[in-house]
Amino acid sequence: MSVKVAIDAMGGDRAPDAIVAGALAAVAALDVAILLVGDLERIGHLLPDDLDERVELLHASEVIEMAEEPSSAVRTKKDSSLVRCAEAVRDGRADAMVGAGNTGATMAAALLRCGRIKGAHRPAIAVPLPIPGSERKQLLVDGGATVDPEPEWLVEWARLGQAYATVRFGVESPRVGLLSNGEEPGKGDALRKAAFKLLQGVPGFDGNVEGRDLMRPSADVIVTDGFVGNVALKTAEGALMGIAGMVFGILDEPDFADSAGPLKLRLLEAASGLLPDNTGGAMLLGIRGVCMISHGSSSSSAIVNATREAARCVEANVIDRLTESLTMVV
Repeated sequence: MSVKVAIDAMGGDRAPDAIVAGALAAVAALDVAILLVGDLERIGHLLPDDLDERVELLHASEVIEMAEEPSSAVRTKKDSSLVRCAEAVRDGRADAMVGAGNTGATMAAALLRCGRIKGAHRPAIAVPLPIPGSERKQLLVDGGATVDPEPEWLVEWARLGQAYATVRFGVESPRVGLLSNGEEPGKGDALRKAAFKLLQGVPGFDGNVEGRDLMRPSADVIVTDGFVGNVALKTAEGALMGIAGMVFGILDEPDFADSAGPLKLRLLEAASGLLPDNTGGAMLLGIRGVCMISHGSSSSSAIVNATREAARCVEANVIDRLTESLTMVV
């Protein structure tokens, strides 16, 4: 039986058009079934008359907007598409969920409806980062779910990140680094100093890493709080966009334009692996269910990739492996 993925049709900057298009494309390209959740009056015209039988529709009358306060919105908008997706996973109607909307609300909905795995205090977003010139992936944990964690939670996230890196990306004995403002053990604020001492008890902990170690063959799992992690992600994304704009701007100059065609094609090919749409979404670790978070500006191709990643997590029994990584030390 195909994995069934619940997709929040109303979440994201390009919803519902890009999300619905992505859901339909996912069914066409992957061996999955889709539970498309949203306001049927708003998405009905986006659906073909000959809708694939693997697409099931679930009406939700409310939408949690990007700017809403997450916990309050989840508690008050009980018929929102995001909450209904989480309930579908909890109730077994879907095997996983994908959301490109309000990240905090996605986390809150998954947490309140699905609950935590044993040993996890708070969830964290595991963002897969490409390493240029390599097939490897690097995980940044947390990418923005929990902005003010306790030091002990970073230890949990390190173990969860290691388990996820092994089961999904085939990394044997993943190495862990703590994101700080210097490599020396004494660097960092109170959170990092306390976490450093605790992380020394985690097999594979290599000490502090710096921002320059992101997207480089350094640690396999880089752990930090959600505030710093999200800022680091957005900074890296902005830097990459700026560099790409500069390079392609130079290649478009009259002195280079005529001969730069092959080089531009090669650069575009190499850069495709760095685009957020191609990463396949970020797994929310610590939740008792597969929840994949997509970029807020996700295109239809991003939804396809996130759906693929969600299905692979289900097929690999990721939740069981994550649970084992914590229960072995509880």
